Amino acid sequence: MANIAILPNMNIRTAEFVVSNTNPSACPPPDKPEFAFIGRSNVGKSSLINLLVNRKNLAKTSSTPGKTQTINHFVINGSWFLVDLPGYGYASVSRSKSQAWAPMITTYLLKRTNLVTTFVLIDPRLEPQKIDVEFINWMGQEGLPFAMVFTKADKLSRNALAASTQAWKKKLGERWEELPPLFATSSTDRRGKEQLLEYIAQLLPSGA
Repeated sequence: MANIAILPNMNIRTAEFVVSNTNPSACPPPDKPEFAFIGRSNVGKSSLINLLVNRKNLAKTSSTPGKTQTINHFVINGSWFLVDLPGYGYASVSRSKSQAWAPMITTYLLKRTNLVTTFVLIDPRLEPQKIDVEFINWMGQEGLPFAMVFTKADKLSRNALAASTQAWKKKLGERWEELPPLFATSSTDRRGKEQLLEYIAQLLPSGA
């Protein structure tokens, strides 16, 4: 897991919805640091976002994977943006719609000048999935900063979680000399919340 220095807990005082859109050029002005969350559909992204900001329904959760189909901006403490990006790789979403997401997500990640880092969410119960590995490798090829986040860590024993971590390290080690930060989280037992917020706090400019 990521070796992050312990900072005072970030206090999430306010979390407000700003805008949803399918056009990266329609995002809010890039005048605040921005942190994006992305992953395969049904990975628990909305639940993790709600955990981080201490809200039950800020990000909409659904039993139907692929619910998030827009770029969703939230402003946190009035000083930085949290962005909920569409999930990828769920078969029930129409091919035409999923293909439309690809350029939207790509343009956002490549062109958003205030994007500090992206959290790529992974289900550790599965062996490394091709679509996740390809996305992570693409991020690396483009030089885009990111961290990996295991979700639903409560569903695994300590040994199974450690085995999943090693499997990912081995897989990425085939192409990566230095691995990205890796966090284990759970919206059920609240695991990893403070570590993620501490990491974000480290990356925020002084005073943000």
